[in-house]
Amino acid sequence: MEDANGSGRAPDLPVLQSLVTEVLLALGEKPSRNGLLKTPERVAKALAFMTQGYQRDIDHLLNGALFPIEYDEMVIVKDIDFFSMCEHHLLPFFGRVHVGYLPNKKVVGLSKIPRIVDMFARRLQVQERLTVQIAETLSTKLNAHGVGVVIEARHLCMMMRGVEKQNTVAVTSSMLGAFRSQSQTREEFLKLIRRGSVGDPE
Repeated sequence: MEDANGSGRAPDLPVLQSLVTEVLLALGEKPSRNGLLKTPERVAKALAFMTQGYQRDIDHLLNGALFPIEYDEMVIVKDIDFFSMCEHHLLPFFGRVHVGYLPNKKVVGLSKIPRIVDMFARRLQVQERLTVQIAETLSTKLNAHGVGVVIEARHLCMMMRGVEKQNTVAVTSSMLGAFRSQSQTREEFLKLIRRGSVGDPE
């Protein structure tokens, strides 16, 4: 797995602004026209926000939120909304992440799981790598008996260009430990994430 903690470098906003200006010129636009005057600044700030995961440190993010507990049943956090940027076209892809793990004498604070998802999603990504990074990080930090991650996403690079299929959903999964070796565990996880969420009508 690639370094979970990214580069740690802050984005260079002035350079980004200059490059966006060059892109506008290359597209045949006039960066000096009224509607585009603030565009390089806005785009630079937006890109910095959407890639802030490079500056996150996993141990700082967890911040001691690993708790010893004698609990050996599956823990699942599902329907985690995420947004990311495709590294091939710099267009967004977005959807939901479902995470499950079998504890090994410790659990992680539930709010940390969506934060881990965001840490990796807010980088230039491909869905397959994002899935693996989330799973391997949880497996390593929790020393869990098993981890399962499923991501369902729509990609604007498929919807706006290329094949232009608006209703296509890409599904990826990463199953580690008991989720890979035990079909019953894997099937239980997949069954539970398919169920309606709390508060959904019957």
